[in-house]
Amino acid sequence: MACWSTLSVAVVTVFLLLVLPRFSWAQTFSFPFRQPETCGHNQYFDISALSCVRCGANQRQDARGTSCVCIAGFQMIANNGGPDIICKKCPENMKGVTKDGWNCISCPGGLTAEGKCHCPTGHILVERDVNGMLLSQATCKPCVENENSFTVADALANRCIRCEPTFINTSRSCACSEPNILTGGLCFSSTGDFPPRMISTARYGELGMSFISEWFAKYLQSAAAACWVYANLTSCQALGNMCVMNMNSYDSATFDACRLFQFVFEHTAGLRTVHSVSFWRQNLPWLFYGDQLGLAPQVLSTTPLPTNFSFKGQTQNTKMKFVAASYDVRGNFLKWQTLEGGVLQLCPDTETRLNAAYTFGTTYQQNCEIPISKILTNFPTPIFYDVYLEYKDENQHQYIWAVPVLNLNLQHNKIFVNQDSNSGKWLLTRRIFLVDALSGQENDLGSQPRLIRIATQISLSIHLVPNTKNGNIYPPLITIAYSDIDIKDPNSQSVKISFSVTYEMNQGDAHVQTDIALGVLGGLAVLSSLLKTAGWKRRIGSPMIDLQTVMKFLVYYAGDLANVFFIITVGTGLYWLIFFKAQKSVSVLLPMPAQEERFVTYVACAFALKVVGFKNLALMDSSSSLSRSPSSYIAPYSRILRYAVSTALWLVIGIIQIVFFAVFYERFIEDKIQQFVDLCCMSNISVFLLSHKCFGYYIHGRSVHGHADTNMEEMNLNLKREAENLCSQRGLVPNTEGQTFQIAISGQMRQHYDRIHETLTTKNGPARLLSSSASTFEQSIKAYHTMNKFLGSFIDHVHKEMDYFIKDKLLLERILGVEFMEPMEKSIFYNDEGYSFSSVLYYGNEATLLIYDLLFFCVVDLACQNFILAAFLTYLQQEIFRFIRNTVGQKNLASKTLVDQRFLI
Repeated sequence: MACWSTLSVAVVTVFLLLVLPRFSWAQTFSFPFRQPETCGHNQYFDISALSCVRCGANQRQDARGTSCVCIAGFQMIANNGGPDIICKKCPENMKGVTKDGWNCISCPGGLTAEGKCHCPTGHILVERDVNGMLLSQATCKPCVENENSFTVADALANRCIRCEPTFINTSRSCACSEPNILTGGLCFSSTGDFPPRMISTARYGELGMSFISEWFAKYLQSAAAACWVYANLTSCQALGNMCVMNMNSYDSATFDACRLFQFVFEHTAGLRTVHSVSFWRQNLPWLFYGDQLGLAPQVLSTTPLPTNFSFKGQTQNTKMKFVAASYDVRGNFLKWQTLEGGVLQLCPDTETRLNAAYTFGTTYQQNCEIPISKILTNFPTPIFYDVYLEYKDENQHQYIWAVPVLNLNLQHNKIFVNQDSNSGKWLLTRRIFLVDALSGQENDLGSQPRLIRIATQISLSIHLVPNTKNGNIYPPLITIAYSDIDIKDPNSQSVKISFSVTYEMNQGDAHVQTDIALGVLGGLAVLSSLLKTAGWKRRIGSPMIDLQTVMKFLVYYAGDLANVFFIITVGTGLYWLIFFKAQKSVSVLLPMPAQEERFVTYVACAFALKVVGFKNLALMDSSSSLSRSPSSYIAPYSRILRYAVSTALWLVIGIIQIVFFAVFYERFIEDKIQQFVDLCCMSNISVFLLSHKCFGYYIHGRSVHGHADTNMEEMNLNLKREAENLCSQRGLVPNTEGQTFQIAISGQMRQHYDRIHETLTTKNGPARLLSSSASTFEQSIKAYHTMNKFLGSFIDHVHKEMDYFIKDKLLLERILGVEFMEPMEKSIFYNDEGYSFSSVLYYGNEATLLIYDLLFFCVVDLACQNFILAAFLTYLQQEIFRFIRNTVGQKNLASKTLVDQRFLI
């Protein structure tokens, strides 16, 4: 026992020795978060450890904050890179340190805060001779400003450089003294036609505010003067950029950037134009399509582009090659660049999806939300773009076509003219930018801007030339809207961005054709409703036109009008689906979402009146493929194409089902309506069914064998006799097979029928027989037999005053669904081999149910853009209506057949 206890203690001890160290050695993978700006002046940010580390003795943090430098009065004697340096104090007679920090030197004057030698303005500091030998004492050499040299010290005071040419040209020196004008680092003479004093305001009309922009204050007037006086190309571009930064807004009473640009434009009228464009003056950028309103319609819809687009075939051309000439804010030309790769799209995405925007015929939509901090980081200065569409002529020579811009923020004499729906009031422009974080800097160009301006909505619209057969288009239009953001906390602020490409064509002809079709079919619907109402009046035996007649006409008209709207919408949808998806050379484009409103209204009307892998074909692009790559761009859905695909698919399935049942199933497997007629005959039961007061249907089910209460052997023998023609035929007329009829009964026969039926209904129907008194029950039984006896005798021609005759319907009567002959003295039995009595059953209303379900499905899909939800809700409403039909149908059947509902199967 003692041995076992000792062994247990040893095992536990070994276990603890092995396990406990694992817990004690458990590591945590977190540490304090530090940023370079949080380190003290005597600390540096270790880029490896990501933490603040103290500098060595006599050292301080450098300008970047990631290394250390010697403090003033100390020279560097060792530097292994980064913070690993060694500093040594300079002797008393050499307190200065050379600019590279490696040597001590005696200074001719004072010292800077960093301990370097300081020279007066216009002098440069010389620390070494021409051979690089360190001088014992630094000297300050003045730059010679006379006519032989014209030099001044550079910004670092390291060497003498030639003066700015405007200084020399104006004053023949390096000084710009009065009365000459110094602006933007340039010197101009006060004599001559100098541009008037400008207003250096950046206007933010969306926020209703403006302030002095530091960039405009420094460079606006100098750029205008250099552009006008010296025809300096970059200065002219810089002036144009500042006008664009001010939204191309023009005010004749204010000399801001655009007014100053216009001033230069007007005073250089003697210069030639560029590429024969009257709005493009030599040396100046092309900013406006004229200075007067009303030229937009001429620019946008007068001259088609000399190229064409096609979706298929050997001449397939579906790529729009947009290129842009880009400039920096100072007016320097950067490069030609294609717009592919998301140049104008701020929202990030894959290159494939970004480039899908420039596939002809593809409606493109991109939306995102971007933090302001990211925008400030990615766009410290604006880049400006002049956009062109590249194309080839018949000789395969390359040309570019200028793309006009509709800037919604532009103000002309303080009016937002481009927000007007009338294009005749627009003022089109040329140059755009995406982000301007520069003009919003109020006092210091290195500080965070007070405001930034962002292109939050960019839309490229393509307009097809009317009646074109070769895919010709008018010049594309870029519509751009900027948002002004008041910077408060960039890390918590964000902005919503959208980029879209739309295609449109004149839908006037389509609307006219639709209206014509609607008028013609609507008129036919009125005639059809009148015929139905007339037939209904005859069937109910009422010659008077009363309120009930009017209401019945409106009900018929609603149903026929629903069919009219259904035909028009299906035809319209299939037209766009077939002709847009199957066309080679582009001749039609899909309606815009706003142009689809009338179509959606027609679908809603059709549905409302009726109440009283295929989905890829509905994409708004030219592809007819049923499958798409997950990496490809998925265009927005067209409501017209979705409706066309839905209706086409639904109708094809419905027609296939109808053909299958009519041609195969009912002929070779079972015909339930025929089986019902056979069942009536085998059961020796005839069915007298009145759908109207004086019109209905009759199924002659009288057994040719005289009775139906028989055993299986006798029933089989009877069927065999029928098959061998050993007994009479089943038809109402001897030696015929006709068992089903449409009947138009006389008024006298209906009155007699009503008198018998009233004696039954006054007793609350057969459902109360068990609880009624014996006398009531006997009266009900008597009336019940009376009705059966009367109907049987009526069929047997017993009542000569209420007799009937049998005839065939005329062809026109069958087509119109009415009876021309009115049953005055005798009722009329029309032979009916088509079993039309099924029209009072669910079975006989397949067409109505098919159209209703189709419209219900399409209305839900148009509202929710979801095929699965539409299918589920359609199935759900079908089940609801089926339940209502079964429940109400059983009660109606019990009431009309005088059979207790409890006996129904």
